[in-house]
Amino acid sequence: MLKLVFRVSVSLAVWSGSEWLNLWLLDLDVAQDSGRLLSQEELALYNGEEDSKGLYLAILGQVFDVEKGRKHYGPDGGYRFFTGRDASSAFVTGDFTEAGLTDDVSDLSPSQIVALYDWLAFYQKDYTRIGKLIGRFYSESGKPTDVLKQVEASLAQGLKQKAQAEKENELYPACNSEWRSDRGGRVWCSIKSGGVHRDWAGVPRMLFSPGSGQARCVCVRLDDRTQSNNPNLQQYKDCPPQAESCLLSHD
Repeated sequence: MLKLVFRVSVSLAVWSGSEWLNLWLLDLDVAQDSGRLLSQEELALYNGEEDSKGLYLAILGQVFDVEKGRKHYGPDGGYRFFTGRDASSAFVTGDFTEAGLTDDVSDLSPSQIVALYDWLAFYQKDYTRIGKLIGRFYSESGKPTDVLKQVEASLAQGLKQKAQAEKENELYPACNSEWRSDRGGRVWCSIKSGGVHRDWAGVPRMLFSPGSGQARCVCVRLDDRTQSNNPNLQQYKDCPPQAESCLLSHD
């Protein structure tokens, strides 16, 4: 049996203070697969319908046997529309119409591509990989196409954005929030708000994204000048500067 190893290693440089940190964020190994190459017509024969050859699906051109998940992927299953084809786009868009069940991922954002690779990792972990689908992502000789290389470039961009967002969330954890029809909204900070466990609570501030005009509520340490002096931070109207909780107007 031909042993193929599919390895995607993305080295990303994320600026942190005065040094670059190299992050190896994805290392997916798929070994001991048959190396089988399937055409679109062959894959369609594995859609789980009567007289079909089995249950296969493809994602990003990689074909998996999902027979053990027949209750989900069989003719009566909730994910039956994925079998017998590559419907990569629908894994993240949720568009299960015929138009949406496509392997064209050119309209997906980098963050959506990251989510799509999470799905790919799921199938690599839980299901048997059969081989590759000839078409958009792999050539007739099984080599990655230019389209797949573009997708991998988008993945690298998405992983970098994700790392930056996680770093920002550590520096500026999200606020807790609630809204009630009788008194409007409230935002507040705690030592666990934003899912970041820490030894300080902080005070609510609006953090604006440059150029977008959009803001989110974050918790800021007033005794940390690196945080509190950020020009993109703004206090909430009519909320005391030191308050750990702010009421929001109805409008």
